[in-house]
Amino acid sequence: MNIMDFNVKKFAADAGTFLSRAVQFTEEKLGQAEKTELDAHLENLLSKAECTKIWTEKIMKQTEVLLQPNPNARIEEFVYEKLDRKAPSRVNNPELLGQYMIDAGTEFGPGTAYGNALIKCGETQKRIGTADRELIQTSALNFLTPLRNFIEGDYKTIAKERKLLQNKRLDLDAAKTRLKKAKAAETRASQLNSAHLEGDNMVNFSYMLNFLHVKWLKSEQELRITQSEFDRQAEITRLLLEGISSTHAHHLRCLNDFVEAQMTYYAQCYQYMLDLQKQLGSFPSSYHCNNNQTSVVPVPSASSNVIGSSAMTSSGLVMTSPSNLIDLKEGSGSRKARVLYDYDAANSSELSLLADEVITVFSVVGMDSDWLMGERGNQKGRVPITYLELLN
Repeated sequence: MNIMDFNVKKFAADAGTFLSRAVQFTEEKLGQAEKTELDAHLENLLSKAECTKIWTEKIMKQTEVLLQPNPNARIEEFVYEKLDRKAPSRVNNPELLGQYMIDAGTEFGPGTAYGNALIKCGETQKRIGTADRELIQTSALNFLTPLRNFIEGDYKTIAKERKLLQNKRLDLDAAKTRLKKAKAAETRASQLNSAHLEGDNMVNFSYMLNFLHVKWLKSEQELRITQSEFDRQAEITRLLLEGISSTHAHHLRCLNDFVEAQMTYYAQCYQYMLDLQKQLGSFPSSYHCNNNQTSVVPVPSASSNVIGSSAMTSSGLVMTSPSNLIDLKEGSGSRKARVLYDYDAANSSELSLLADEVITVFSVVGMDSDWLMGERGNQKGRVPITYLELLN
């Protein structure tokens, strides 16, 4: 029974406090009550915290979109995270494309130029997919997780203390209002005391005056208590908000980690594609684009005595028609040439090359204009002219 009485009293007290705050908040909005303003430093800290929260949420969400463009996959990962379970591993887009290319190349035949090229491209795409997976994991751990911890942890604590500060401020202003009303009532009563009262009227008035004085003293005591609670809560909130600067410094370190992860990813992708470009040099026809773009194989200028000066045709294809190649093609002599880039032979009719080595080259009747016959000791085979530089 005593516990029930205590709960009822507590409920009544909480309801009274809530009603007092609601009345004070409404009167402030209507301009009928004064409002205690926070100091400028605290207001700036609150604004900084709110700004940090807004932009952190936007950056975090857009980073998630960048790393995982598929919204269904993001929802699935979110559900598994809330269930505290590991999301199942799935094949990403580069890996899937790479597997399709490998399967197609195997079907067409690894011995064919197109099939071999598809297999090489597919293997490169799968390596890019692995790098993409590593980027996602690294970014999630070093960048997204700290941002999410701030939103779901530190800022929630700040918001809770900020709300508590708002309630303490409402209690303080309500206490000020009650004290102001008590003082006004006592002042009016004192004015009436100057009038001549007799008998029972005088007794009743004395009781009323004492009651107003006690109420005034109680309001003063309540104001001191609410002022103390407000000041203490303002200090707690200020200490929390001053930690935003440390949060910015931490997020800066996380941002550096994210940039480094991206730099590693793009460097890996560039190297993979550079290696693939060299491998595809074994398929000369694939290095002539049909989309009005120049060839991806580097073509040195004629001024450096390189085989194959560039000439752009009306269709946008890069053709090689060097002046010193005519004598070599039509004659039966041979010339020394330096290898510009590494080259892997696609079949037994070609000769693998190493950058900076010197070989002997000569022309064979009926050979494609983009190729010469190369000779290194007892080894002989076709070599692409765009990989060579004639020596005097």
